[in-house]
Amino acid sequence: MQQMLKQAQKMQQQIAQAQAELAEAEVTGTAGGGLVTATLSGAGEIKSIKIDPKAVDPEDVETLEDLVLAALHNATAAVRELTDQKMGPVAGGMGGLGLPGF
Repeated sequence: MQQMLKQAQKMQQQIAQAQAELAEAEVTGTAGGGLVTATLSGAGEIKSIKIDPKAVDPEDVETLEDLVLAALHNATAAVRELTDQKMGPVAGGMGGLGLPGF
């Protein structure tokens, strides 16, 4: 029982460390060949949106909206991938403890 408690505490520390690393990380998603760039924190918080002036056409706002959305989707996918990389090894060891997966 003591060994299991120590193992659980170690995994808790690993989870906290992985979450801290995710919070500090930033990922970028792009669309339109770099015309729109979205930067998100590893926790999924939008940090910035950059739009190349070439993407701005007052006659075609819908395309710009689509590019922004695509960049955000791209960045969100990068956040999921980073989360899997950081949390996957830790979460994989918790299956036997009946804890929910990430």
